[in-house]
Amino acid sequence: MFNHWLRNHKVASWLLTIVRIYLGYSWIKGGIEKLTGGFDAGGFLQGAIAKSTGDHPAVQGWWAAFLEHAALPGVKFFNVLIPLGETLVGLGLILGTFTTFAALMGMVMNAAFLFSGTVSTNAQMLLLEMFIVVAAANAGRIGLDRWVLPYLRGLFHRHHDGMDPTPAPAPGMNGKSKGAA
Repeated sequence: MFNHWLRNHKVASWLLTIVRIYLGYSWIKGGIEKLTGGFDAGGFLQGAIAKSTGDHPAVQGWWAAFLEHAALPGVKFFNVLIPLGETLVGLGLILGTFTTFAALMGMVMNAAFLFSGTVSTNAQMLLLEMFIVVAAANAGRIGLDRWVLPYLRGLFHRHHDGMDPTPAPAPGMNGKSKGAA
């Protein structure tokens, strides 16, 4: 019932727009600060790896192994990916363009930050992004998705030759048996 309301009701689309803009502002603000401030994820990654030891580690061993053996050696890639990703997620949410995908990518980043032992606003943002993902197209209805999604559906549903995909009945065939009037 709540799922149906979230996906279809006009009031839900207005509430989701407020949530979407709040989240988008949070993402774009962080992304632009990182893009313009000389962001380096190295210290964050090393700190997360350090949180994986002791009696009650904040970071699970499997995640620390990923950070140590994949993310840290590829820190230059993450130095670009994180600020750019945050900015694009924020832009998508604010404009309501590819809203569900933007929220999903935000969820991925929030989960990665939580796995790395940083709670901050990540849990709250993750929860709000879940509502946007569940609401699907209704979350972007008051945004550019109102025009972008139908346009893209039209592009993908067109046939190359422009013909109707349903086959025409063979000549003389009307679906009735030969003896029927």
